[in-house]
Formats: sequence, C-alpha cells, structure tokens
Amino acid sequence: MKRKMVLNNLLRSTLKTQLGSYIKNAAASRSFVENPVKGSLLARLYSTEPSLQKEDSDLKDAKGFKGHDMLAPFTAGWHTTDLNPLVIEKSEGSYVYDIDGKKYLDSLAGLWCTALGGNEPRLVAAATAQLNKLPFYHSFWNRTTKPSLDLAKELLEMFTAKKMAKVFFANSGSEANDTQVKLVWYYNNALGRPNKKKFIARAKSYHGSTLIAASLSGLPALHQKFDLPAPFVLHTDCPHYWRYHLPGETEEEFSTRLANNLENLILKEGPETIAAFIAEPVMGAGGVIPPPATYFEKIQAVVKKYDILFIADEVICAFGRLGTMFGCDKYNIKPDLVSLAKALSSAYMPIGAVMVSPEISEVIYSQSNKLGTFSHGFTYSGHPVSCAVAIEALKLYKERNIVEKVNSVSPRFQDGVKSFSDSPIVGEIRGTGLILGTEFTDNKSPNDPFPPEWGIGAYFGTQCEKHGMLVRVAGDNIMMSPPFIITLKEVDELISIYGKALKATEERVKELKSQHKKQ
Repeated sequence: MKRKMVLNNLLRSTLKTQLGSYIKNAAASRSFVENPVKGSLLARLYSTEPSLQKEDSDLKDAKGFKGHDMLAPFTAGWHTTDLNPLVIEKSEGSYVYDIDGKKYLDSLAGLWCTALGGNEPRLVAAATAQLNKLPFYHSFWNRTTKPSLDLAKELLEMFTAKKMAKVFFANSGSEANDTQVKLVWYYNNALGRPNKKKFIARAKSYHGSTLIAASLSGLPALHQKFDLPAPFVLHTDCPHYWRYHLPGETEEEFSTRLANNLENLILKEGPETIAAFIAEPVMGAGGVIPPPATYFEKIQAVVKKYDILFIADEVICAFGRLGTMFGCDKYNIKPDLVSLAKALSSAYMPIGAVMVSPEISEVIYSQSNKLGTFSHGFTYSGHPVSCAVAIEALKLYKERNIVEKVNSVSPRFQDGVKSFSDSPIVGEIRGTGLILGTEFTDNKSPNDPFPPEWGIGAYFGTQCEKHGMLVRVAGDNIMMSPPFIITLKEVDELISIYGKALKATEERVKELKSQHKKQ
C-alpha cells in the first residue's frame, strides 16, 4: 500500500513538473503521438482497468503472475511486467471467483456475453455431448454438420425484424463484421458497381479489433499506431444527445441534424461510392449510448434514399439485452445484414454469425455460380460444438422467457443506479434493459471532464472491486451489462456496491480538489 502511494505521488509530481498545463489543453491522443514520454506517464496514471489498482497488487506472494507469458489483449505492457493480473478461476451464476477464492458480482457478464451466467449445466452438457459425438468437422465444399444446419434454421426463425435468408458462421463479432465488408463488396461487384465500396460507421462505435472491424470502430485507441482506419471507412456523428446536442435542441431535432449530416457526407463522397452504413442499436464499448428519439427512423430513410445497405451490429444487443429479443425489434430497424456473437452461445464457446437478406444472398449465389465457388470462410465456421451450445442457449432463452425475465429485473437495475444521478461527480447515467453506463464529469457538464491524471473512473472501478464487484472502466466511463439471469437480490447488491464505490469516489474528488487549491 505504501509503495503504491509513493509511486503514485512520484508519478504525479513528475507529471506536474514535465507537463504543466499541457495535459489540460492538449488532445490526449495527439499528445501520445507527439511526445511518447508524456504519453507514457499519462497512460500509467490514467489506467482504465480497475484490477490494476489493487492495493496489494505489487505485494502478492508466489501465487502472483507478474511478468506472465501472455501478450494480453487491450492491456499495456507495463501492466503485465509491473503488476499481477486478476486471475479468475471459477464462475457460478452471476458471480466469478479469483484464484484466492474472492467472490465478485460480474456486472459486465464477462465482456457483455455470459447471458446465462457462469455455470449453466445444460450448456456444458450440450458441449460435452457434441464433443463425444463429433468434436469437429468443417463446412467447406458442401460438407457440413447437423448442428450448423439446425442453428442457421433457428436463427432465421427467431429474427423477425426483417426476413433473412441465410446465415454465415464465424468465430467472433470481429470476424462477423469483417465478413460483412467482404460480402458487401462481393455483392456490389456482382451488380457491376465496382466503385460502391465505402462504409460509414459512427464515432465512438465499436465493431471489433481485426483490421476491418477496428477500422469500422470509431475509437481512436483502436487506430493509433495500427495505420488505421482503412481509407474506405468514413465516420459520421456519434448520436450521444447529452454530450453533443446544441442549446435548446430536442432529441428529435438532434436526430434530424445528425441525419442531415449523414446525408451531406454521402453527397460529398458521392452516393455511388457508399456501400453500407453500420450501427449498433445501442452503442456498447463507446460508453453505452442509446439512440435519441427518432434517430434510427431518420437514419434509415437517408440510407434507403441512396441505395446504401444497413448493417445492424447486434453483437451486444441481441437475445434479450435491451428487453427485446433483438435490438432491431426495439428500435424498428429493418437491416439488410446482421452481425451476432457473444450471447449467441452465452460465451461458452466462441461463435459469431452473419444473417443475410434474400436480396443479397441471391446475388451472392448467382456470382458464386459464375466464379465456381464462394471463396470465403474459416476453418471453424459452423464448428459443431459451438453450434450445439448455441442451439441449447437459444432453447433456454425461449423456455425461460428470457425477454420477460430481463424486463422483470431491468427496471430495478436502471432505476436503482440512476437514483445516484444527483451525485456531484456524475455527469450522466444512461441505459436501457440490462445495459447501463455512467460518465463522471465535474459540474455535471459534458464540457468539464476531470483531469485525466486523477483517474476517477479507475478509482471507482477499484472501489467496486474492493467491495466484490467487477465493472468495465474506460477513462471516466463505467459500463455494466449483467447476466440475464441476475436476480432482484443480486441487483440490489449491485446497487449497494455501486453506491459505496460512488461515495468513496466523491470523497476522493473532494480530496483531489482540495490538494489542487493548495498548489
């Protein structure tokens, strides 16, 4: 504990000496590029992972894994070399346990995905049975397996927002969204439209971390030093009303302005060059941002006007997260293509999927007949074990009326957390169904962020972890999306821990402000 305090004080002191007013005025992403020393210092203080802030993280005994051998995703190198990771060993319902036996309420359902909790026996049984029968076979060259055929049929029957004709299987949401781009290009080439290749996504969106999916994503961290985004990807406005609306502008007026901006972008680039628009029904990793009123109605009218395909990225929203079976149902979205993953198997096995409308699949079939084959796919496309688990997950969603279940607990979840909206350090608490985000700002204004070196979001995450709950931290944004099977008692526990963490964070802000005044 003492060592951590000394390190933090030293880093803060060094930062003040070397950066001065730099942090307050410079854009963070640009500063990292222009001055790596300053960027490195700021990155260490502005950690976004609560487990990195554990008070005893650098005092662990031999059970620690500091300096482990894995190149960890979305993790800075110094996290691995200097700190012990939080190692999760067991899951049970809405809880996970670390290797020391400490119990945590998993308010993010892993990574927005363990919808049926951590130990659903029927999913384990489905995987075991399939492993014993046929652990693997592919789906190339008109060979396949029964589970992949059955799952495709089931998905097409479940999705009713618009008729879909075919399902392509991948292994993740990233692969699904990469596939979307290839399908759209293939489709437009078949129609003799070789210039209609650009994609429009949105600022703050998240569509994955593979080359194309990361390009579609509107988060700068996914682009920096990766030479991304790819030049065929354009980004339009983030539909975050609280942060971006003009004075006196209603949600409907805000949506109209964003739709007009999208149309202007299309006209500037040339409608004949724009192939598709991709959107999450509710933006997830960008901060949990539900759409403003009439947004998707107006956006869909624009893309339809210019013969631009609409891709619904349902990776987070599908199968009940928003209180409807799909996000498209909630917001009356009529997509041409749909991406699925995460809750598709409740994350028990890796799987992703793309649903394709009849209009597109017919063109793909016709073109592949001319070429002799459709040359896209993965070794594990339609993996029989993954498909068997997904089939069982979909059965459970139906049998247990999972949408009704979500709607029975989500009001207490939403209302309970939103009851803290009056906190002086909370700018906005937003969400719907079983997904929710908190954004910390000073003076309750989107224009008054806390100094990044204060690490307010990370401090809140640390306090949650201390009290036995895991949340997603990204800067001063906190995100939660608990398992669909969470009980009202567990929701109350979540709200209680949130409240304790918020109170401690309020005190921390007071302390930091007091120190700042003395300087």
